[in-house]
Amino acid sequence: MNRRNFTRKTAMGLAMAGISPYLTAFGASQGSVRLGGPIYQNYQSPEDWVAAVRNKNYRAAYCPVSLDAGSDEVRAFEAAAKKADIVIAEVGAWSNPISPDKDMAREAFEKCTRSLQLAESIGANCCVNISGSKNTDHWAGPHKDNLTSDTFDQIVEVTRKIIDEVQPKRTYFALEPMPWAFPDSADSYLDLIRAIDRKAFGVHMDPMNLIITPNLYYGNAAMIQSCFKKLGPHIRSCHAKDIQIREDYYMPQFTEVRPGLGVLDYQVFLQELSQLSDIPLMMEHLSSAEEYDLAARYIRLAGQKIGITV
Repeated sequence: MNRRNFTRKTAMGLAMAGISPYLTAFGASQGSVRLGGPIYQNYQSPEDWVAAVRNKNYRAAYCPVSLDAGSDEVRAFEAAAKKADIVIAEVGAWSNPISPDKDMAREAFEKCTRSLQLAESIGANCCVNISGSKNTDHWAGPHKDNLTSDTFDQIVEVTRKIIDEVQPKRTYFALEPMPWAFPDSADSYLDLIRAIDRKAFGVHMDPMNLIITPNLYYGNAAMIQSCFKKLGPHIRSCHAKDIQIREDYYMPQFTEVRPGLGVLDYQVFLQELSQLSDIPLMMEHLSSAEEYDLAARYIRLAGQKIGITV
């Protein structure tokens, strides 16, 4: 029996029954995933930073310096990360480069190019942003024009300009999927990859952001597998979150929760991610160091159940 075909057809049903398809059908899997998250401990040097990352048993980290860091500081942190075998996962360029507000769009473009240059300089896997929004009140919010063909074309144009401005050789510019903005599915991400047509355009994978219907909510294992099948070679970094649906209301309402408190199939997520080389899984949006510790414990336990070291 073909392993890939088996998991694609049956993983969701086995996972809903609390049984790992990988252990059941093929024995214990082997592999590893680099987990990371925000560092709450203050650090004054690359050595302090490395110690703080290791204290959490992370093997990946967010970029440890700001956009204003000097070249010597950037090189020092890059060297420390390499020596400690820590992957710098991503530089966040969170902004709205397609805003109808021209000043906001210009400032966002500048932030994206500076962030991409920092990612290139420090050797991060990627610089990540959302594609943006036409919402003038909420920079990352929904809007009726976000998913139009004109907006798609604008995203392609702006992303090309960001990449061409920096011309990175060892990092990538990536767009985090959003429920109400491109890319909002694996297929729309493939459309962007083809249209942007730049080697330095990569994929940032956050499967929770793609869960926008009850069908995807309950069938997220199959959705995750489909994303990795279609986008795997392009993925540069991933986010770790979880999701719940409100059960006492008659229209779908989803809430982001700590990993382990929702339905996201982390065994399938980790299995797929472990097949890529050194692509980090970065926790986010939690309120305290204690919350991150609980999330990390859950994710590591999910990996342990299928023989994956996290």
